[in-house]
Amino acid sequence: MVSAGDFKNGLTIEIEGDVYQIVEFQHVKPGKGAAFVRTKLRNVIAGSVVERTFRPTEKFENAHIDRKDMQYLYDDGDMYNFMDNETYEQIQLSHDQIGDSMKFVKENETVRVCSYKGSVFSVEPPITVVLEVTNTEPGFKGNTATGATKPAIVETGAQVNVPLFIEQGEMIVIDTRTGEYSSRA
Repeated sequence: MVSAGDFKNGLTIEIEGDVYQIVEFQHVKPGKGAAFVRTKLRNVIAGSVVERTFRPTEKFENAHIDRKDMQYLYDDGDMYNFMDNETYEQIQLSHDQIGDSMKFVKENETVRVCSYKGSVFSVEPPITVVLEVTNTEPGFKGNTATGATKPAIVETGAQVNVPLFIEQGEMIVIDTRTGEYSSRA
C-alpha cells in the first residue's frame, strides 16, 4: 500500500480496478483548508491521461508491472515480433498495442516489454538509439549559427529534426523519450 503523500513519478498504482502510472504530482498546501495532492495519471492499459486530486492520507495498492528485456525481431506488416533472450519464446504484438514506441527501433535491438498480470500493454525502447540519416536536404554554408533545424528521415522511416550541418549518411543519436536529435554518433 502506498499513500498519496508518498507519490513519486513513474509509480504504478491500482485505482478502482484500473492501473495508473503517475506522470506528474504536486503537493498543495493552501492557506486555508487541508493539504492535497494534485496528480496527472496515465492509464497504462488504455493510454489515456487523467488529472485527479487526492488527500495525502488516501492509500492505494501498488500495481506490480513486469518488465522483461526482449529482442525485436521484425515487423511482418500486421504484427511486431519479439523474442525472449532467455527462453527463446516468441510473442507477437499488434501495431495498436504498441503505438509509436517502435518508430526509432531497428531490428535485433533489445526493448523492454511491459505487462500487467500477463497482459502486455506497452514496449519501452532504449533511451537513446543510434540511427543513420537516409534522407535530408543539404545545409547551406554560413547558415549554422542560428540554431536552425531541418527535417531528416532516419533508417527506420521516422522523421526527426536535425541541425543544418547534419548530412545524409551520418549516424546520429536520438533520445526516444522526446524523439529529438541528441548528438552525432
